[in-house]
Amino acid sequence: MANIAIVTDSNSGISQKEAKELGVWVLPMPFYVNGTLYFEDITLTQAEFYEYLAQGAEISTSQPAPGDVMDLWDTVLKDHEEIVYIPMSSGLSSSCETASMLAADYHGRVHVVNNRRISVTQRQAVIDALEMAALGMEAPSIKQRLEETQYDSSIYITVETLKYLKKGGRITPAAAALGTVLNLKPVLQIQGGKLDAYAKTRGMKAARKVMVEAIQKDLKERFSDLYQKGEMRLGIAYSGVDLELAKDWKRQLSQAFPGHTFDMAPLSLSISCHIGAGALAVACTRHVRQ
Repeated sequence: MANIAIVTDSNSGISQKEAKELGVWVLPMPFYVNGTLYFEDITLTQAEFYEYLAQGAEISTSQPAPGDVMDLWDTVLKDHEEIVYIPMSSGLSSSCETASMLAADYHGRVHVVNNRRISVTQRQAVIDALEMAALGMEAPSIKQRLEETQYDSSIYITVETLKYLKKGGRITPAAAALGTVLNLKPVLQIQGGKLDAYAKTRGMKAARKVMVEAIQKDLKERFSDLYQKGEMRLGIAYSGVDLELAKDWKRQLSQAFPGHTFDMAPLSLSISCHIGAGALAVACTRHVRQ
């Protein structure tokens, strides 16, 4: 069996601690906070990030430096024959394209997967890749299998505040001001790796209801065949440090989808940077098998 390593980035929501438990490697995403460079889960914790955010610090994201990517690959390849690298969606960042160009210098030892995943759906792809590698599947075949199923996932997200959508230019200052007065909570969707508007609701309770119904509709219609075969997995993500809010969201989803288990993880800081604390998300994604 080929000695294959599975590598991803911190947009997957996989912490450095969990990575060691799973037997994978996670490239930390870089951030600038008031001009100082930090790395997610290495020199910047979730708690520190949200403290900076609450203080109004100037925070910006950046794609990993080519040298950092190659240093990690070089380290992993000392003990492994090949790498299956699963970065965040090419629809959300150019880091996937950059990694593909860098991989050309590794003479077929690094296989960059462009399967349009982020957060808990990206995490599921990592788990799937681990399982396929354990079954003896070769690295190019793992890459091909993951990319064949790149559109078999959905994520729905709602935000607590419109401040960061306004700051990022996704809504106008006038729309943000009106939305705040009216307590509007937008529901956003990620399908095929792009972030788009899905619905507008009044209040968080209504937004949560819309997200539940959106996933139910996807499972009954868009992913009906896969769902009936038991190939769809459900996931929960959240931003901020209020775990009680996340647990309450999990309870609501457990009631809406009885008999299902839910992986729950913090949203990657790359997403949280643009939506702020208090956001909630639900996802469905295909469990890719050999």
